[in-house]
Amino acid sequence: MEQLILYLVRALVDHPDQVGLRASEVDGAQLYELKVSPEDVGKVIGRDGRTVGALRTLLGAAGQKQGQKVRLEIQDDRRPPQTPSSATPPEGQ
Repeated sequence: MEQLILYLVRALVDHPDQVGLRASEVDGAQLYELKVSPEDVGKVIGRDGRTVGALRTLLGAAGQKQGQKVRLEIQDDRRPPQTPSSATPPEGQ
């Protein structure tokens, strides 16, 4: 499964040498976390998420054939994560 993901994603991006994949088991499903160059995140996600949606559909079908559940997440380092304290103003202001 990992080889399939890497093959497909490397064909989509401009920087295939920066594609990374980490696999782990979460709640009985195989979770794949994909990391690509910040310039390539949009290419992997696609317009309105169509490309990543197609990848997830393909992986779901391949996983089902092997008798396993598969999840794919894309790590996006373009935006810093919001902390709860910075998301809401302090009380009294």
